[in-house]
Amino acid sequence: MEFQLQATDALSNARAGLITTDHGRIETPVFMPVGTVGSVKAVHQHELRDDVNAQIILGNTYHLYLRPGTEILRQAGGLHKFIGWERPILTDSGGFQVFSLSSNRKLKEEGAYFRSHIDGSKHLFTPENVVDIERIIGADIMMALDECPPGTAEYDYAKKSLGLTMRWLQRGWKRYKETEGLYGYRQAYFPIVQGCTYPDLRRQAAREVAELGADGNAIGGLAVGEPAEVMYDMIDIVNEILPADRPRYLMGVGTPANILEAIERGVDMMDCVMPTRNGRNGMLFTRHGVMNMRNKKWADDFSPLQEDGPSYVDRAYSKAYVRHLFASQEILGMQIASIHNLAFYLWLTREARAHILAGDFKQWKAEMLKCVTRKL
Repeated sequence: MEFQLQATDALSNARAGLITTDHGRIETPVFMPVGTVGSVKAVHQHELRDDVNAQIILGNTYHLYLRPGTEILRQAGGLHKFIGWERPILTDSGGFQVFSLSSNRKLKEEGAYFRSHIDGSKHLFTPENVVDIERIIGADIMMALDECPPGTAEYDYAKKSLGLTMRWLQRGWKRYKETEGLYGYRQAYFPIVQGCTYPDLRRQAAREVAELGADGNAIGGLAVGEPAEVMYDMIDIVNEILPADRPRYLMGVGTPANILEAIERGVDMMDCVMPTRNGRNGMLFTRHGVMNMRNKKWADDFSPLQEDGPSYVDRAYSKAYVRHLFASQEILGMQIASIHNLAFYLWLTREARAHILAGDFKQWKAEMLKCVTRKL
């Protein structure tokens, strides 16, 4: 994997870059749709490629390990071939799922013991076998196994957790360096900066991560309960240390406003389930504000969903029709909303990139922030 830094905004830390992988190029900043089990919910691959224009999507190691399982993925020749997706894929390590399934897991030095949410069977994720699993999945970018502590964790817990994460990182990095991909193309490995909301822990983790010299680096453990302003402070602290010549990936964030703020602080890559999850519940994000399609106000509004929107669904369907679909609990409403939201998120990061290259990102971002936080 290669990264070329193409421009930096004069009035902020916003960056435009280009990531090159064996499955294609990724223009940054970029939003990455989440395809947890090899599927971005309710969206076909051709819609992701041709309408949403997703340059890269995510898979989830925890879920893919349980279903369909590594043997099926190996037989298929990896996740790209299994799901019919020819562009880049990133896989997380399962660390966040271990966090979210805290009632079903135990953390020990050797790794994370957990019980499947499907059948209760017992499993162990170690830094080494997670690398092996991600090799079988075949993602272009693999994430290191980490512990994601809650945003409200006490300092002593956060410090202990970070120590475990960094020891796991050294083991995972060793396994990555002594193994190769299975399908004839190169896979990158991103370490993750943890440290909760404590500046000294974040700086310590960022320095250790930077020393590895990995192809890219991630910022994890944010948007997990801490205030937004604290999250932004942590991004600033970490990005002062992470190398400028490698992509920076902010994991699991977030709202359109979060994305704009992260880009301003030097983040290159982001992902979140919000556009599809909120879309399935009737919330549509647009450049003019947020629409709740369950509201009665849309019942007789026959104007296009978003006349100046980036997706075909924005002009093909009216607000009244989409509102009717949600009122009737029709699956098509969820599909339309998911495609719309993903297309908007990708449009937003493309626009951010264009304004970074044009040299007026700071001014554009201030105006766009007012728009995307407005309720319609």
